[in-house]
Parts: sequence; C-alpha cells; structure tokens
Amino acid sequence: MFRKILVPTDGSELSGKAIKAAVELAGKIDGSIVGLCVSEPYPYSPLSEGAIAGDAATYEARSRELAQRHVQKVKDAAAAANVPCEAMVAQSFSPFEEIIDVARNKGCDVIFMASHGRKGLNRLFIGSETQKVLAHSDIPVMVFR
Repeated sequence: MFRKILVPTDGSELSGKAIKAAVELAGKIDGSIVGLCVSEPYPYSPLSEGAIAGDAATYEARSRELAQRHVQKVKDAAAAANVPCEAMVAQSFSPFEEIIDVARNKGCDVIFMASHGRKGLNRLFIGSETQKVLAHSDIPVMVFR
C-alpha cells in the first residue's frame, strides 16, 4: 500500500486536483506527502554571459519565490488535513528527472501529478513532463486531468 506520496506541482489548476487527491488519500491511510516544485534555471548563453548576470540572478530569485508559493499550497492543504508534509523546491533543466530522483531519494511509493501544466502549442513543442515521468518512473504515477 502507499505510504508516502510525491506531489510535484507547477501551480496550475490541474496540480490542485492532484494535491487534493493526495491529501485525501494520505489522510485515510495515515500516510505523508512530499510536495515538490521544480523551477528551470535561467537559460545561460555563453555569448552573452557577462551581460545577463544581473538578469539571471533576478530570474532565478523570482523563479524560486514562485516555486516556494506553489509548494506552500501543498503544505497548507496537508496541514489543514493534519497530514505530515515535507515541501521542497529544486532547480533543474530536466524537471522530469528531478521528480523521479526526489521520488526515489525520499522513498515515495507513488507520484500524484497533473497531466500537464502548459497549454496550447507550447505544450507540443516543449513536451509533457508528465509523459516523461510516466515513461521513466519505476513507481506508480497517478495522473489527474
């Protein structure tokens, strides 16, 4: 049975569904939650590295701040239901790999995540992190739409 649920979030409405379901299940089974938001680092360019250093620092600080707000939603939902929760923010150019690594390193039994956070053509070009997690994870993944 599941005891520890990883909930990666991007702050989307669909992520909210995954959070709610994870909290409900964890409450029923006396389980716990690991909330995770993976922000992508500033895409450095070797040709203009010196010129963008300030912008990169600002970008990454804002990105971390936004990620903290997203995982705070997981913590708040878990606290309201008296479910133990650990919240994490990570930076990676490969969010799906970070999600899988955290699940493995934290001993999670299942991953609850949204089908996608991006919409429209952007999703087609970038590719779905959820699809990549499904393809590479060796633990069950529950996908919410």
